[in-house]
Amino acid sequence: MEWAEWEPHYLQILQDFGFDRVRDEEAARILAELLPFPRAGPRDLADRLRGRMVTILGNGPNLGDELGRTEGVVVAADEATSVALHRGIVPAIVVTDLDGHIEDQVEAHEQGALVVIHAHGDNIEALRRWAPAFGQLSVGTTQAQPFDAIHNFGGFTDGDRAVFLADHFGALEIRIVGFDFDRPNPKDRPTAVKLRKLDWARRLLEDLGKRRPLTGPSFANSG
Repeated sequence: MEWAEWEPHYLQILQDFGFDRVRDEEAARILAELLPFPRAGPRDLADRLRGRMVTILGNGPNLGDELGRTEGVVVAADEATSVALHRGIVPAIVVTDLDGHIEDQVEAHEQGALVVIHAHGDNIEALRRWAPAFGQLSVGTTQAQPFDAIHNFGGFTDGDRAVFLADHFGALEIRIVGFDFDRPNPKDRPTAVKLRKLDWARRLLEDLGKRRPLTGPSFANSG
């Protein structure tokens, strides 16, 4: 998804949640300063995704039950990385806003995972603490307007951003497992806010699903 298409969604999200756009933009600038140079970029993402069968791992409480249904290139959303590693699966790509067991994400990175680090107004301290722990196989993203080497491929939560990433870079098929739009992971508090975020994720993915097929038990049961 290009910025011109994403911006109307972003403006609605800002209004719905009362997020500060200036703070989002500040976080993106900080991330740009923290990431190594040279670093990975769109070509590296395309090399891993274009024309491939891609499975997106969400961090829903159902992930453990659905993990056996992964196929092709595995993209893990944030803490789904930990579940995957504990089952012997090293994701090809990790999509994270650094809200989880970051040590596992660093470990996946050290084993070859390309990490897509997302900046927003509420994770500036996490960016300062953890972004330097990742090496050159890292890409920076923002939910605000992209610039230079900070990108925006669409999406809001880690899970749906991972799906939009796969779509943007031409995945042949996208399979979704471990997503639960009605039951947040127990760690996510406050629950009411997380449910609103999951509702946005569902709506965005349903809109994407009108343009291209999305398969997998999580998406099939999302309506």
